[in-house]
Amino acid sequence: MEESHINSFAVSFENNRLTYCGQDCQRIPPALWKMYGDKVAYLDLSYNSIETLKGLEQFPRLDELILDNNEIGDGVGFPSLPHLRTLSLNNNRITDLEGFVNRISECFPSLSYLSLLSNKACPNQLSDLDKDESDYQRYRYFVIYKMSNLRFLDSRRVSSSERAQAQTRGSFMRVRRPLPEPEDTRPRARAAGRERPLPVDFSALGKHRGAYGKCNYKYTGKHSEGNRFIVNSDL
Repeated sequence: MEESHINSFAVSFENNRLTYCGQDCQRIPPALWKMYGDKVAYLDLSYNSIETLKGLEQFPRLDELILDNNEIGDGVGFPSLPHLRTLSLNNNRITDLEGFVNRISECFPSLSYLSLLSNKACPNQLSDLDKDESDYQRYRYFVIYKMSNLRFLDSRRVSSSERAQAQTRGSFMRVRRPLPEPEDTRPRARAAGRERPLPVDFSALGKHRGAYGKCNYKYTGKHSEGNRFIVNSDL
């Protein structure tokens, strides 16, 4: 679709919360930041094909950023957003965990909620069937060690005991970057069915909404979002 224009029926803006989902745009449409940029505290651009975050700096008041199910990879640049507290990048193309964590630690110093499920950089069975809970726990120790302000990582609260373990063991828990797949086996377009619902512990998250709770936004697009999250009792 022509990204200089937006589908006005897909835009929802209310109480400083802006959503624009399922429109297959490869970048943030300039019309969004021109119309809403300095007013937005919550931005949801899920279920697009976003590869670059150019223009994100035009949202200086941003507190929550939801970018689930896009095409964001290791080369993406992040602007400085000192007020950002929540970042959700589930089901993207991030493989280099250490490089990613170093960049967002510098650009988002207030970040306390982060979710990276279904990225190669997050080694659990949503991204790799060969991984297990011990692989995932090592990843958690490393991220918590690097980002001491985190309160939630993926679907779980950071516990005090986990934080203590991260301080003593985290620097030794670097997750090896997986080998890249051959380019011709990775079509850029998102294949139907690639998106998978992500588990979340609602009881631990309290009333927080956004990437970690029930999303209350208008959705108009080419993809049916359905139930983005499931809990264990639904399995």
